[in-house]
Amino acid sequence: MSELDPLRRRIDDIDKEIVRLLNERAQTAVEIGRFKNSQGLPIYAPDREATVLRRVEAQGSGPLSSSAISSIYREIISSTRAMEKVLIVNYLGPPGTFTHQAAREHFGTGVEYVASESIESVFLVVAKAKADVGVVPIENSTGGVVIETLDMFMTCGLKICDEIILEIHHYLLGRCKLEEVKRVYSKPEATAQCRLWLSEHLPHAELIPMGSTTAAAQVAAREQGVAAIASREAAELYELDILAENVEDHHENVTRFVVLAAACGSRTGRDRTSVMFAVKNEVGALYEMLVPFKKHGINLTKIESRPSKTRAWDYVFFVDLEGHVDDTDVSAALKEVESDCRYFQVLGSYPRAHVEG
Repeated sequence: MSELDPLRRRIDDIDKEIVRLLNERAQTAVEIGRFKNSQGLPIYAPDREATVLRRVEAQGSGPLSSSAISSIYREIISSTRAMEKVLIVNYLGPPGTFTHQAAREHFGTGVEYVASESIESVFLVVAKAKADVGVVPIENSTGGVVIETLDMFMTCGLKICDEIILEIHHYLLGRCKLEEVKRVYSKPEATAQCRLWLSEHLPHAELIPMGSTTAAAQVAAREQGVAAIASREAAELYELDILAENVEDHHENVTRFVVLAAACGSRTGRDRTSVMFAVKNEVGALYEMLVPFKKHGINLTKIESRPSKTRAWDYVFFVDLEGHVDDTDVSAALKEVESDCRYFQVLGSYPRAHVEG
């Protein structure tokens, strides 16, 4: 033990210095909060937080991975942000959903989480300023886009101010043995992502759709002979056994979530912009809308169409592109697109989420 004593004393000294610096950082955050309040500025600044995280990740040169440093700093940011104001985060609930998990990993513990029962409700709560931000899913790497989210952008004027990428791992939860499972509850999207596994291991089980993976876990917690496809967090929350883990058919399964707010932030140099537009009803109209992006060297990462709901066979297009609306080339391209559209709206410019691997 005597050989450990010098190392432990060194740890103690380092801890004292870390605590001193954390308090110094927190005091500076309090001063920033006072300035923001005096100027009517929002407390949550996703562009600034993304810049801080990228900078500290880049400085890592020791045994801590960049993801570990990022996790530590997210909690530091969450705690010091709360000294300015406790952020209210509304999310697609109930507690234990993947949206809840994504929000917690992104915003940390220093916020107030409020669940909504539907994507529409999240939009309305934020639009009515009953929450500072909202978190909803927008697409899954295997299941595609979340239609409800795209549709709400056509009726609600909120902006996308940030995005969250979450690796999705499904667990089969219950209070019985695997061979005793006769019914499996889950959200249809989750069931679809596990269909091959279910057909191999539970070919005779009845698949019953639920509004959320958490609601499925709640059923599994009170009924015998049933199981739920849900998250590990739901297993802990509802005291369920993990009958099987990572039951998703594709292990590279990620879901992208967007953070909704009244306004988006400033450019960071590594941003994404989402726009929505309707083209004129004439031959080649969509092609003409894409020409300005090629002309100005803008990389499009997604394009989706949805019925406009105003008249038959009329569509609205959702496009994600790399860059910020304040970038010169992006601004020029969007102005050209808007000039030829029947309808055009920028949904937001926001920091691109970091994806591991």
